[in-house]
Amino acid sequence: MGIYLRKSVWVGPFRFNLSKGGVGVSVGVKGLRVGTGPRGNYVHMGRGGIHYRATLPAISGSQSTPRVPMPPPASLDWSDVPSGTHGPMVDIDSALATTIVDSSSAELLDELSDKQRRVRFWPWALTALLTALLILFMRGAPVWAIWVALLVGGIGVAWAYYADLLRKSVVLLYELDKDIEQALEAFHRAADGIAGASRVWHISARAHVHNAKYHAGASGLVKRRKTRVSRAAPPFVKTNVETIAVEVGAQTLHFFPDRVLIYDSSGVGGASFGTLRLEAGPTSFIEDEGVPSDATITGYTWRFVNKRGGPDKRFKNNHQIPICAYDRLGITSATGIDELLHVSKGGAAVAFATQLQALSRVVKS
Repeated sequence: MGIYLRKSVWVGPFRFNLSKGGVGVSVGVKGLRVGTGPRGNYVHMGRGGIHYRATLPAISGSQSTPRVPMPPPASLDWSDVPSGTHGPMVDIDSALATTIVDSSSAELLDELSDKQRRVRFWPWALTALLTALLILFMRGAPVWAIWVALLVGGIGVAWAYYADLLRKSVVLLYELDKDIEQALEAFHRAADGIAGASRVWHISARAHVHNAKYHAGASGLVKRRKTRVSRAAPPFVKTNVETIAVEVGAQTLHFFPDRVLIYDSSGVGGASFGTLRLEAGPTSFIEDEGVPSDATITGYTWRFVNKRGGPDKRFKNNHQIPICAYDRLGITSATGIDELLHVSKGGAAVAFATQLQALSRVVKS
């Protein structure tokens, strides 16, 4: 599935239109529309690179190429093994989103954070309406009075809802030249490859194994949770280009055509692609939770192993465990991003990292 590039986006009753002359905004109904063309909060990506208007500055920062390491020793996700057989779990976690800021994203993040902090009025308006209706009902008000209150209050709630939408939304419109559009489409196909995998895990912590016989011969343990990759826009951001969303624990990474935005409960952070460090490649994993349908089994081990790698006969119920070939994707930055994913589909993580770096090079050139 290719990218979907719209020429306009709606924010409540307002429509932001992208044309060769710039961005215009209009409001109205079919057959009656009033509009203007001020410079709003949007991005114009043309043949000369990225041209930012209003709150968006130019991209800066060095680029790195994805590294493809050799498969690391097999690891296992067990939480019920003796504590003395492995070291402490070390978290793999990004900093708070509000602290992840590079120079090219500062102004945009300021605006996103400012609008995210704004209080929404419509829940208060709805509460006031329900309270008023309850009071009228308990006091035995006539039916016509209840209907009038419902009509007036409903209009007030709708007005508050659209007012909140306008106050909290940021519009980002991208105009892509052919090279950038092709690179973005290739990146989206690579992201769809991960999204289509049977299993995607977010690795939140890892530990070194001291006694491998209790861990099927593995040299390390990981703490993981199933996650997903999808096409989804962040809250209150209206854009004409689909964005890739990667859920990583309490945070979500949103990949735009030129940068990644990080959302969590603290706010919004961001970094341009040129500041990211990517590491992708195959990894061996001792899988004790069922083999995904698209995974490749490369061998077998035992729940408890002896020094020769065979079954330790001192333990009962010592069953065989498959060793799977997965893909790993590490995303880090000097500004505080630190995330690790495992993907059951071989080659998917490498394709994602490769196409993301290719998009970064095209955008910067």
